Amino acid sequence: MQKRIVHFEGMVVFLATIYMYSIYEFSWIIFFVFLLAPDLSMLAYGINNHVGVKIYNVCHTYIISILIVLLGVYFKIDTVIMIGLIWTAYIGMDRMFGYGLKYETGFKDTHIQRL
Repeated sequence: MQKRIVHFEGMVVFLATIYMYSIYEFSWIIFFVFLLAPDLSMLAYGINNHVGVKIYNVCHTYIISILIVLLGVYFKIDTVIMIGLIWTAYIGMDRMFGYGLKYETGFKDTHIQRL
C-alpha cells in the first residue's frame, strides 16, 4: 500500500509540474531534452558508492528543485523557474515509476523498495 502511495504521489507531482510548465508556456523541446538531466548524477558512482549515493540523492530530492522554482518565482527569472519545474517533474516521474533515493548497499537498493 505504501509503495502505491509513493507512486501516486510521484504521478501527481509529475502532472502538476507539467501543468505549471504549460501555464508558463515554456518550450516543450527544452522540457524533453533536459527531463533526464538529473540522471547525469549517476556518473558520481564512478568515484565510489559513498560519493555516488550522496550526489545522486541530492539531485533526486524535491527540496532543491522546489527551492529553485521558488527562487525563480521570487526573483521573476523564467529560466530558473523552467529549470526547477523540469527538475521537479523528473523527480515526480522517477517516483511514479518506482525509482527512489539510493542506499550505499547497491544502486538498485532504494527507499521505495523498503516500503
